[in-house]
Amino acid sequence: MRFAVNVPNFGEYADPRTVMRLAVEAEAAGWDGLWIWDHLLIDPDWRVEIADPWVLLAAAAAVTERIRLGPMVTPLARRRPWVVARQAVSLDHLSGGRLTLGVGLGEPPAAEFEAFGEAADARVRAAKLDEGLAILDGLWRGEPFEFDGVHHRLARMRFLPRPIQRPRIPVWVAGFVPHRPPFERAASWDGVFPASHSTETTGEPMPLDELRSVLDVVAAARAPRGLAGFDVMISGATPADPRAAGQILEPYAAAGVTWWSEGLNGWRGPLPEVEARIAAGPPRLAVPAEA
Repeated sequence: MRFAVNVPNFGEYADPRTVMRLAVEAEAAGWDGLWIWDHLLIDPDWRVEIADPWVLLAAAAAVTERIRLGPMVTPLARRRPWVVARQAVSLDHLSGGRLTLGVGLGEPPAAEFEAFGEAADARVRAAKLDEGLAILDGLWRGEPFEFDGVHHRLARMRFLPRPIQRPRIPVWVAGFVPHRPPFERAASWDGVFPASHSTETTGEPMPLDELRSVLDVVAAARAPRGLAGFDVMISGATPADPRAAGQILEPYAAAGVTWWSEGLNGWRGPLPEVEARIAAGPPRLAVPAEA
């Protein structure tokens, strides 16, 4: 299991210099990744500063060498997929091949879509997401590509440069349990990020039975490969003591989770507390005696 910290793109974290500092601190403390939220508005009446996640990620990439970076998650349905394709490749090159792209339908739909005149219907957003993913995959191949869908049409083109990573930038699909479609969609890509409403309110990892139900869906859709070579990430908040945190996560590692995302905002308090949690380092799993 690998470990990332997860910060929003608003409030205190809307300053790229703050994110740069957190990225440096996370890498120095032994974390494996830094994820940035992708929100555009959240609430039309909310007086909070919000930054572009790609700018924040580029700032973090410029001051780090090892940790993986990515938006967790970007609502692809409210973005032009070809622009995301270009941004992602540019960031992949800047970071030396350290980008992971998280995608999902986007929440909350009223603020993120309706407020800007975009369709908020979940079925429409899902259809745009699927088309957007197909476009990303086609453009990133660097070969002649064209697309004729319901929501997007691209003339025949070659999109260069290709990403550093092969066969493409890893794509992880997020979704809330108990909905099946996001996890069936994830099976066609490189990873899954199941979210639980209980985690949103308590900070605790999603219940193991919920996780297993998600993995059953993904494994069945990927048969006969199952979960081989596939990333599974869950999130929540753990104690600062690495061993105590590791004890909480050991059953999840055994169940097939490959990444833990430490959700810092909302469960941790002000920025100094967040930095203290980062400095304490990632959870530490028990190492088998034979290892």
